[in-house]
Amino acid sequence: MNEKVIEIKDLERTYIMGTEEVHALRGVNMDIRANEYLAVMGPSGSGKSTLMNIVGCLDTPTKGSYTFTGENVSTMSDDQLASIRNREIGFVFQTFNLLARATALHNVELPLIYSGVPAAKRTEMAKAALNKVNLGDRITHKPNELSGGQRQRVAIARALVNNPSIILADEPTGNLDSKTGDEILELFENLHKNGNTIIMVTHEEYVAAKTNRIIRLRDGLVESDEMKN
Repeated sequence: MNEKVIEIKDLERTYIMGTEEVHALRGVNMDIRANEYLAVMGPSGSGKSTLMNIVGCLDTPTKGSYTFTGENVSTMSDDQLASIRNREIGFVFQTFNLLARATALHNVELPLIYSGVPAAKRTEMAKAALNKVNLGDRITHKPNELSGGQRQRVAIARALVNNPSIILADEPTGNLDSKTGDEILELFENLHKNGNTIIMVTHEEYVAAKTNRIIRLRDGLVESDEMKN
């Protein structure tokens, strides 16, 4: 059995909005192992965005514990969280989040710049990541010279470039037509087959059906956790 990458116990997150308390998470428990491919689903207000922000080290819980690759990140400082985000987590967003004036190669290099990787090594790693997503012939193109699917591939290459422990994908096909979306899902399937751990937030049942496990949230709790063969 693969080792646990993520252990979440009794996780709660409460926000103070004016005079009221909003309980976004009310005691979530889950383990995620290396090389899992899972979807997190739930209606608006179910807590899935809050959960993903905590898993992605963008937020910290109010109560409970979150252990990531053996480290308790629930109590880490902002600087420690930023370091883990940059080293261990690859993010893929619905809106791609690419720099408009930068080439595909430079967009993919960005996490390596933050990590202090030397220039020659950065270029080599970024080219390898772009080759993995079949964009080796587009490295000098800027986002406005690429299709939506190609932009998302650049974003996926950027998520892969540091060899992260997990890839967090938030509605990664949300801005794409169905044919392009299917191509991106096929790419994720291949990445999973090659050993990547992928957590995908989606509201699309057909997207979730491509994964091996579906966790459904409702009212800040895990409603169901279904493993597929």
